[in-house]
Amino acid sequence: MAAVKEMSWLGIGIRFLIAWIIVFSSYNPSGYSFVSWVLNTESGNIVFKVFIGVTLIIGWAIYIRATRRSLGMIGIVLAFAFFAALLWLLIDLNIIPANTASAVTYIVLFIIGCLLATGMCWSHIRRRISGQLDVDEIES
Repeated sequence: MAAVKEMSWLGIGIRFLIAWIIVFSSYNPSGYSFVSWVLNTESGNIVFKVFIGVTLIIGWAIYIRATRRSLGMIGIVLAFAFFAALLWLLIDLNIIPANTASAVTYIVLFIIGCLLATGMCWSHIRRRISGQLDVDEIES
């Protein structure tokens, strides 16, 4: 039987960082994103754009699949509601300004990144809380 590795705070932080990199490099209102770069017809090198696009799609696929399998539909809805409520609370306390469409877009992108990272970490967190191990396939 293989040893189960424990999730560290560093591992959780790295998963969140990678999720935010995938989300914010795909699109953000600053104009420095993959979508803005592709829509800018003046910048050439289509091969580089295709390579970066495929790399982003791979990242999205890994994170979305892990989130869907780890949290399930109910868990995804609950995680989204949790992060949305938390940000709503921070906005209501005037800790985070949400007075422009750009600010709201950044908040939504941040929530999506949090949701994806939570999905990547959830099996480890659930194992620590409950002691139960998730198994996708059982080899016979």
